[in-house]
Amino acid sequence: MTDLFPRDPWAWMALVALLAVLGAMIGRRVLRATLFRLLRHNPVLQSMLRGTERAGAAAFPMLALLLVWQAAPPGLPFIVPVRHLTALLLIGSLTWFTVALIGGFAQGVMERHPVTVEDNLQARRIQTQTNVLSRSAQVVVFIAGAAMALMTFPSARQVGASLLASAGVLGIVGGLAARPVFANLIAGMQIALAQPIRLDDVLIVKGEWGRVEEITGTYVVLRIWDERRLIIPLQWFIENPFENWTRTGSQIMGTVFLWLDYATPIEPLRAEAKRLVETLAEWDRRVFAVQVTDASDRAIQVRILVSSANSGKNFDLRCKLREGLVTFLTREYPQALPVARHRVETMEPEPALEKM
Repeated sequence: MTDLFPRDPWAWMALVALLAVLGAMIGRRVLRATLFRLLRHNPVLQSMLRGTERAGAAAFPMLALLLVWQAAPPGLPFIVPVRHLTALLLIGSLTWFTVALIGGFAQGVMERHPVTVEDNLQARRIQTQTNVLSRSAQVVVFIAGAAMALMTFPSARQVGASLLASAGVLGIVGGLAARPVFANLIAGMQIALAQPIRLDDVLIVKGEWGRVEEITGTYVVLRIWDERRLIIPLQWFIENPFENWTRTGSQIMGTVFLWLDYATPIEPLRAEAKRLVETLAEWDRRVFAVQVTDASDRAIQVRILVSSANSGKNFDLRCKLREGLVTFLTREYPQALPVARHRVETMEPEPALEKM
């Protein structure tokens, strides 16, 4: 068949390359449909197949093209740069495929363990580990792919050799420059294994209350209660203290403080607080207490301790309880509200001096 294109050897190679690409595309579709049928009862592997659909559509034709160019005659004009370009595209597509494969696996694991259930501690633990480790693995794969692409250039290999020859100085400079990147990667591994924080955890960071919305390979996104986002490097959580309200569970206790007059009747107040809290759906019926916890020269401090299933419900519970008790005291015992007392002493006027 080579006699059909005696004056243009590239025409025959282009025809072979076209047939190889079409064959690779058809083979990929057949293989994909077969795997979907065989793995229909495994949602994680199916998620991996869905995640690599576009990357596989690029990798299979590139692999077929590279095999065709490798089988081409050595004397074919421009075959060397074409091979090099195809190899670069294949490395890029395989890197994309591997990154998508890891992402599909992580997505499948997180779909099997949703955090929408009431008791989601185990699901949040698994999702955090999967999310952080997959992001770290994707970063490593991307760096490896970029290094492999650079090593295909002879000039890049010479640069690498010269860098190794002067590694005494450049190694220190490169290490200092890459320190934040590797520090965050190591911090991500520590967070994934030790799990001081997890997805959907309630944290107090720098005085801000919020939930962990996302954990990437380099930073954490904290969704503040007023819908702001606080971006924090991973390394910060390893080096600084912070509050985690859902470390071992979402149940939490909260307090309502009232400053009242010394004449406040405590037992009626306790009974009213008990009546109110039993009517509120936010109370989980675990903890309830009314105690006088402090006294100053002007008023006493009454603390009402209540518990809820999570911090959001506890905040609403405390607000409703505080409002109800203030209304009760204003209506039934207005004298219990703090007042400022001033003692005014009157001085008798001095008798007028007799007229001389």
